Amino acid sequence: MNRKMYEAYCRTFQGVMKAAMGVLDWSEPQLIKGAGAVTKLPQVIKELGYNNVLVVTDKGLMALHLLDSMFEELSNNDIAYVVYDGVQPNPTIDNIEEAKNLYTGNGCQAIIAFGGGSPMDCAKACGARIARPNTEIPKMRGQLKVLKKIPTLFAVPTTAGTGSEATLAAVVSNPKTHEKNAINDPVLRPKYAVLDPELTLGLPPHITSTTGMDALTHAVEAYIGNSNTADTEEKARMATQMIFANLETAYKDGKNVEARENMLLASYYAGVAFTRAYVGYVHAIAHNLGGMYGIPHGLANAVILPYVLDYFGESAYKRLAELADVAGLDCAGKSDEEKAKMFIAEIRRMNKDMNIPEKFEQIKEADISLIADRALKEGNPLYPVPKIMDKAECVAIIRQLMA
Repeated sequence: MNRKMYEAYCRTFQGVMKAAMGVLDWSEPQLIKGAGAVTKLPQVIKELGYNNVLVVTDKGLMALHLLDSMFEELSNNDIAYVVYDGVQPNPTIDNIEEAKNLYTGNGCQAIIAFGGGSPMDCAKACGARIARPNTEIPKMRGQLKVLKKIPTLFAVPTTAGTGSEATLAAVVSNPKTHEKNAINDPVLRPKYAVLDPELTLGLPPHITSTTGMDALTHAVEAYIGNSNTADTEEKARMATQMIFANLETAYKDGKNVEARENMLLASYYAGVAFTRAYVGYVHAIAHNLGGMYGIPHGLANAVILPYVLDYFGESAYKRLAELADVAGLDCAGKSDEEKAKMFIAEIRRMNKDMNIPEKFEQIKEADISLIADRALKEGNPLYPVPKIMDKAECVAIIRQLMA
């Protein structure tokens, strides 16, 4: 198939998917927000009639005692809970199975996901396996492969980046193949999201920066793609504005509650935007660098973002110029191309000032072809990007990322 035919195929597929998305349920999670909001969650759970829940988190958060106030309120509301804290930074199929067995073995009725993107992904995929006990994770990879109601999911983010509390996606690593399985289905979307800035006050600067740039990547990729709605455009603009206004403040002053709260809301808005409008090649490459080398997802997105935006060139100038205005850059009298390039340059400046590297030392030449194949398998024909990328172009970008 020549390039023009392949591009036509991709665009047709994307058009069909955009039309199909219009008939799905896009109800957003109910928000519980503000300082101390996590202590209000158990009362909501009680009012819904649940008295036994699975809490999915990681050992780091348990060691920080970040869940203690929630545990206390669960007990005060006579809600039994069992904790799965074995989630790894890129949750594995084994993590999912362990969490599922804990849920079923203890008669749980609902799931609380507490943490960053990894506990969220683990909890969602756990719910999918509970709903589909005879279907293994790799068989649910792709679009609309769950299609059965999962246990009610309550999401408590402790980073302002993944937006997973607003999305229908879960990503699970397969350690045997070094692949990531992306599962996308509206049934995975949490019913409640708790945005409590106090939970993020202790985030180290590096986690603050990389998760914040992860959220920016969500907003940008959603906005420049071809599957937007009026709502996703608005949410992406709001997220972009809030990230540019607050991320570096949160990075420099981690105890700034207002900046932390604004970043949580920005991450949520970006999540709402991309769960309907999709992401793009930044994520496709980042997922596969994560699967191959264990590179944290937020860090991968932060580093890759400006390179992919450079690649899009004039196909994205108009939309990036609009985001440059939203971000508050000094764009008076500039053309769309100039504004777009200013926006990309500002991303690079932010990365540098927050000590995010420009390249990766982990990438090996021998792996590049396979990484590109896997990234394009994820990205094409699904992601409604401004310009369709081929294998040679993907390889060239990955090479640019090598230290």
